Amino acid sequence: MELEDQWWKGQLATDIYQTLRCNELKLPSFKAQSPQLNLRRYFADLIAIISNHFQLCPTARHLAVYLLDLFMDRYDVTIQQLHMVSLSCLLLASKFEEREDRIPKLDILNSLGCMSSINLVLTKQALLHMELFLLESFQWNLYLPTAAHFIEYYLSIAVHEGDLHDGWPMSCLEKTKLYMAKYADYFLEVSLQDHGFLCFAPSLVAAACVAASRLILHVSPTWAPRLQRLSGYMWENLVPCAEKLLTAHDSDVKEANKQKCQQPLQQGQTLCHSLSQAATAAPYRHRPGMQYAQQATQPSLAANLRAASYLPPTTTMQVSNGPPQGTTQTITTSFEPKSNQTNRVYQVGMLYSFAPCFDR
Repeated sequence: MELEDQWWKGQLATDIYQTLRCNELKLPSFKAQSPQLNLRRYFADLIAIISNHFQLCPTARHLAVYLLDLFMDRYDVTIQQLHMVSLSCLLLASKFEEREDRIPKLDILNSLGCMSSINLVLTKQALLHMELFLLESFQWNLYLPTAAHFIEYYLSIAVHEGDLHDGWPMSCLEKTKLYMAKYADYFLEVSLQDHGFLCFAPSLVAAACVAASRLILHVSPTWAPRLQRLSGYMWENLVPCAEKLLTAHDSDVKEANKQKCQQPLQQGQTLCHSLSQAATAAPYRHRPGMQYAQQATQPSLAANLRAASYLPPTTTMQVSNGPPQGTTQTITTSFEPKSNQTNRVYQVGMLYSFAPCFDR
């Protein structure tokens, strides 16, 4: 369930944090052996786009993607079924993390442009059966901590007036806290896009997001003693994860600069100024909008999308990037709409007799 606002400032914050840390030790292992692993980013982006539209909390989005990861790791299912599984994971996570009035409604969900683009119409009965199958698969346990569950606790002391900025005393603490939160959210979304981060504990990923944000903002020391005491992690523990986050950040900055160079310069705007603006805005732009058009004839995979959560909520969405290499034929064959079937409903087996590809 959704925790109260600013829970990390309450008297029970330490107990809640320790409970989350203990619970993450019991998380199922992720083997990255799904036959559809190359499609994982597409479905993670789909979950992010829909959660943005309904303005769901980050913990619901991250939990939904984690549920999808666990399911894909255990079962070999068709692409059609993965669409249903992804949306069911999002609904389950929403029911667990969000208030009741914020849970996506079926009629609104079916009206979204992304649903039209893949010719998928959800029915109440199909969703109920899928949710039941998922719950049985997870042994009715949705209390699965993700990095999003830890980030606010770390951000509560991520910046302190005793920190230095470029070697100088902090001139504007509140502004630095704001940028720190923005960068931490960005790095959190980066971790959601790459299944490679599942090899790290969620609490460590959240700590690495804060550490990477402090590096980017030139706040020193990089990992202050208070952060080490609060998280229980030393800087050496965070280096492998932080390096992956910073590598993704560098890639996004280069991509933003490249796109900015390709755009015609506005009157009176110099190339130097253009590159400077691109580098500054890179963490908040990332990729051109990944959206679905209602008139699309087949779904396209946003292979290069970094942080879908920064897209504004919208009902009409369309994908700008093509599917990853090697998956075009599968997607085209599975989702080619028929001319006389504009509102097709994918029939998912009532018993959901998915074939487990690995031993549980």
